[in-house]
Formats: sequence, structure tokens, C-alpha cells
Amino acid sequence: MSFDWSIVWSSLPRLLEGAWMTIWLACVTMLLAIPGGLVLALLRLSRIRALAMAATGFVEFFRATPLILQIYWVYYVLPAYFDVQLSQIATAVTGLVCNISAFNSETFRSGIVSIRQGQWNAAYALGMTPANVFLRIVAPQALMRVLPALASTWVSLFKDTSLVSIIAVAELSYVSLQIRAETYRILEVLTAMAALYWLMGYPQAKLVDWIHHRFKVAE
Repeated sequence: MSFDWSIVWSSLPRLLEGAWMTIWLACVTMLLAIPGGLVLALLRLSRIRALAMAATGFVEFFRATPLILQIYWVYYVLPAYFDVQLSQIATAVTGLVCNISAFNSETFRSGIVSIRQGQWNAAYALGMTPANVFLRIVAPQALMRVLPALASTWVSLFKDTSLVSIIAVAELSYVSLQIRAETYRILEVLTAMAALYWLMGYPQAKLVDWIHHRFKVAE
């Protein structure tokens, strides 16, 4: 078996463009999924039963079904049955945001309910409104508690962006598979793809380890 690594170097600009699209997708998704997850968490904790049930249904659906199915659903079902036509990138972002928002909502909800009721009661005794209690006392503590979990979700999201290659979004996996099909150099191209994912993902994994150590809350 002969190895021709020159194909990797000649294709490097395309691979880097795909890597940039992977980073862009992950960043945009997380920027939208953090507020989305917080809203869903607050809706699930709402005393209005209809809102709580609707939010719970949304979260449980996106947590219990495969992400690849959700992407297909947005890409094929919305245009066919609801006349909603999205671009490939918009479809990818929509599917990823819905999925990650569902997981973030459970992260935020666990952080909020972990704050002891005594802190709420003490704040109410001082005359604070529920909104002020949440914003000034509960939310800052909850954020510190859920930060490690959010960091872990980010790393998983970064790898899950590869699934949008099924709808021809030109991220790293899609570009790599295109180059493989054009050159028939399977080992070289897939090795280069793995190396790029590792170079981008390993520092993030180590950062998550540091965040877990730095912000771990011990009761």
C-alpha cells in the first residue's frame, strides 16, 4: 500500500474552510441554545400548567430522538407539509439549536432547583420581588453550578456538527468525504480529518476538565 500525503496538503485550504464552518456552526448554535435552554427551563418550572407541559413535551422529544432524525425532519418535513423552506445552513442551525436547547434546559433547571428554598424565603422576607430574587441571588449561583455541564455540552456539540453533512452543509466531515470521493485516498483524507478534529477538540476537552475542577460545587 502506497501513501500519498500530498493530497492532504493540496486539499488543506478546503479542509480548513470546512473546519471553520464546523467552528461557526458550534458557536452560533451555543449562542442561541443558551438563552433557548434558559427559557425552556423557566417554562418547565412555571406554575402555569399548559406552559410547563408544552415545554416538557418539547424537551423530552428532542432529548429522546436522534439528532440526525431531527435534522432530516426539519429538512424534509417542514417544506413538504408546512411550506417552510430553509437553506441548508439554516436547517442545520435550527436542528442543532432545538436539540442543544433541550439539553441545556435540563442543565439550567437542575441548577435552579439546586438553590435551597431558604434563600428564596430569606429574600422574600427582605421585600424582594420574585424577579429580583432570581436575577440577583438564584441565577448567579445556578450559573456557576451548571457551567461545567454546559462546557461538556459544548464539546459534544462540536462533534455533533458533523451530522449536518447529511444535508450537504460544507463543514469538515462533508468536505473531507468529498475529497475522499474525488481522490480515492481514504486513509490520508480520513486521517487528516481526524487530526483536525483532534487539534480543535483536545484543547476544548482539557478546558472542560479545568472548568470542572475550578467551578465544582461541593454541598
